[in-house]
Amino acid sequence: MVYYRKINEKAHDVTFRSGAFGRVKLVLFSVFRAVIIIGMSYIILGPVINIVSNSFFSGSDVYNPSVFMIPLNPTLENYRRAFVRLDYFRTLGYTLVYIVTITLIQIFVCSMVGYGFARFDFPLKKLLFGCVIVTIVLPAHVIMLPLYQHFRKWDVLGIIEAVTGEAANLLSSETPMYLMTLFGTGLRSGLFIYIFRQFFRGLPKEIEEAAFIDGAGPWYTYFAIMLANAMPAVITVAVFSMVWQYNDMFYARLFSMPTSHILTFRLSTLQATVEFADQVKDPLISQLAVYAGITLVLLPILFIYFTLQKYFVEGIERSGIVG
Repeated sequence: MVYYRKINEKAHDVTFRSGAFGRVKLVLFSVFRAVIIIGMSYIILGPVINIVSNSFFSGSDVYNPSVFMIPLNPTLENYRRAFVRLDYFRTLGYTLVYIVTITLIQIFVCSMVGYGFARFDFPLKKLLFGCVIVTIVLPAHVIMLPLYQHFRKWDVLGIIEAVTGEAANLLSSETPMYLMTLFGTGLRSGLFIYIFRQFFRGLPKEIEEAAFIDGAGPWYTYFAIMLANAMPAVITVAVFSMVWQYNDMFYARLFSMPTSHILTFRLSTLQATVEFADQVKDPLISQLAVYAGITLVLLPILFIYFTLQKYFVEGIERSGIVG
């Protein structure tokens, strides 16, 4: 009995030590994970917090060396200037109409192309899909000059020049972006085609076969059945498209789009506008209005993201974008 009691005591002691070591290990891992998460969050959110904080600074706070992050004399004057000089509601209205229209066209065109690659066999299918992949990895700056020249003198088989005497100049408008999106070459359209292709490949073919047996044609099957089942992919593409179109400055500058129609583009001229219209000669003071403008520009896209966050995460998981 004494022998077995000593064995049990040793076993209990080993179990206690292993349990204590496991708890310490778990605590250390939790602390390490919290440090990593907080550090990464600060790196990402730090500049945003700094911008929002500076947007409330007054002129005296800018030159006060004791002020850091929290202003001593907070003011909304920067927001008033930014709101007026951005013509916020009018410009935001134009911007939302533009990005929503582009997004709807991208969803329609890219889903159709992705469905074709996923379900149909046709000549040069692999080659054409390879071209889609090339549009994903090819930087837009590589084709910047050809795009500019193409839309500066845009023509259709020489018809426009034959009728009017010269090719059409589509610059200084949103028309080039609408045309590119309509033909599946818009901003990130290649990625969206890939997302839809991956999603449609994951859907069972029995859905289509049952529809064909019931007499449904390819178009009805696509619109009423396949696209309805692709809502996770549609939400994913919609969020990506709206965010990227909203933040796009490359194509806006390349095609010289009107600054009064694109909010982020107008933001780039805000400091010069404030210095000229409000006679603010100090660049540090005029920069405060830019911080307020950035905050105003961020609000709509944050609202869109938080509204669709649940569906967006589900779409990411099911669309094959990480597969």
